[in-house]
Amino acid sequence: MDLRRLSARHLEPLLGEEIETWRAELEWDFEKSADLVRRFMDLRALNGSALIEGGEITGYVYYVLEDNKGLIGDLYVRRAVRTTERENRLLDSVLETIMLTPQIERIECQLLMIQPVAAHLLPRPQYLNVYERNFMRLDLKQAVLREGRPRLHAYLEKWSDSYQEATAQLIASAYTGHVDGQINDQYRSVAGARRFLYNIVQYPGCGVFYRPASYAAFTGNGTSRADLCGVSLASIVAANCGHITQICGSPETRGAGIGYQLLRQSLLKLREAECRSASLTVTACNREAVSLYERVGFETVRRFSACVWEGF
Repeated sequence: MDLRRLSARHLEPLLGEEIETWRAELEWDFEKSADLVRRFMDLRALNGSALIEGGEITGYVYYVLEDNKGLIGDLYVRRAVRTTERENRLLDSVLETIMLTPQIERIECQLLMIQPVAAHLLPRPQYLNVYERNFMRLDLKQAVLREGRPRLHAYLEKWSDSYQEATAQLIASAYTGHVDGQINDQYRSVAGARRFLYNIVQYPGCGVFYRPASYAAFTGNGTSRADLCGVSLASIVAANCGHITQICGSPETRGAGIGYQLLRQSLLKLREAECRSASLTVTACNREAVSLYERVGFETVRRFSACVWEGF
């Protein structure tokens, strides 16, 4: 059934279970995201589908359209009846609608609550590329965050909104030719990176942006204005749980240890805020980044798929 034929109260039992699942499995407070779903449901403005069995809603999926792209925002099926068949039925219902929408050339999704399956078992595999990603978590109470020895001197400053334009340019440069640019096309341009940063700061999809644990790195010694060479942005995703929403460095300084400096400083500030754990996501084939996070003490607690449909 089209979600626009339903109201938030119809979806409430399902949302309640989803909130609890995010909390139990990922230490993530999904309540603010659920509030957005409720708000748009009651406005009859949420595009998507609900799966109804025996008069009960057992699953739902929604999507948004942005320029020439469709973005599948969430898909959840009740634990008691969760199967790949049910998830695929929901997924295919919105893929069909999005693919028939004029000007849409690409569909992206990163869904942590669906069961990981091989690409050929997902709907419309002839248009699909799948990238494995890791959800990693660190016990901040046990972590030993030693001071690093960077091979290039840089100084860190607390995040300021005045850095947004330079950061958008940095992201577009850092992800040129990178696998993450294939997963998220916002990384491919300065304009897309601006939207990405705006969404991080303004919306709760990656938690509530936490300015005190967000940093920018600059080359030089801090006595004069220098070039931005890296950023680490953090959020709070639940009581006592932090998340690194973005960490990247300029191509010129890659491998110089600045990424570790930024990550360490963000994690120290999250610990000061009494966070007991911190999480992040990373593409599995990005071995340099995965290796850094594992050395710090992060462990992969869930593997999930980033999916991109193109050429339809």
